[in-house]
Amino acid sequence: MLGGLFGRKRYERAGFELYTAAVRAARDPFYYTALGVPDTLDGRFDMVGAHVFLLIHRVHGVSKPGAELAQALFDAMFSDMDQSLREIGASDMSLGKRVRAMWEAFNGRATTYAAAIDAGDMEALATALARNVWRGAGPDDNARKAAAVLLRQARHLASQPMERLLAGQASFLAAEPVPA
Repeated sequence: MLGGLFGRKRYERAGFELYTAAVRAARDPFYYTALGVPDTLDGRFDMVGAHVFLLIHRVHGVSKPGAELAQALFDAMFSDMDQSLREIGASDMSLGKRVRAMWEAFNGRATTYAAAIDAGDMEALATALARNVWRGAGPDDNARKAAAVLLRQARHLASQPMERLLAGQASFLAAEPVPA
């Protein structure tokens, strides 16, 4: 009864805090200047999505609380996407379709990124990033650099204790060139 009365999900706040950390990391100027990620709605969506994916991938499946946190993070992202679309003038009639398309895009990317990261396959991740972020056919040097940064971020997130993540605390590394 009390759970329904208060209506807040257990990890809602932590999900929003992790989402904020992911957005902050995704907005690192290195992506947009040095790597040429388009500083557009699509380019920002792709970078935010990649960083949110990294967090979801880290916590999902670790435990029941991890799955709940992953859902809270996903919910935070799409709540923000809904709000952002409203702010740029999307009509109520088109909003559901646009959010669904974003969800499908995120889900497809997450599946592809997970396979590449789980296999430690930088070339597969670079190929996916080239296709999604730069809308290209194959990976180039910038996509490979971005893949190396995201793989490094995944390793960094894996080293963070689950207790910190459940409390909404995550740190990302600066997105800078990865040493050869």
